[in-house]
Amino acid sequence: MCPFVIGRKNFMFSGSPAGADASAALYGIIETAKLDGHEPFYYPYYLFSCLPYAKDKEAISAILPFNVERKVVNDFATANWLGLGS
Repeated sequence: MCPFVIGRKNFMFSGSPAGADASAALYGIIETAKLDGHEPFYYPYYLFSCLPYAKDKEAISAILPFNVERKVVNDFATANWLGLGS
């Protein structure tokens, strides 16, 4: 409950309704990923790396946090993010 209250307070300073909507969408993605056991830094990196290549609803559905194994996300992030895997 506490993270939601902090997020709600941050939305007041988004600058515009569109900015608040974007902040809420990103917050929702991160919180859903955390509920599914993903690292809150790794999953958005994985999502935004794979999203440009998702061309249909099935491909988008396949990269949602509840459809992706934690190991896949962690391995992808550590191998590609700033060269942590090398």
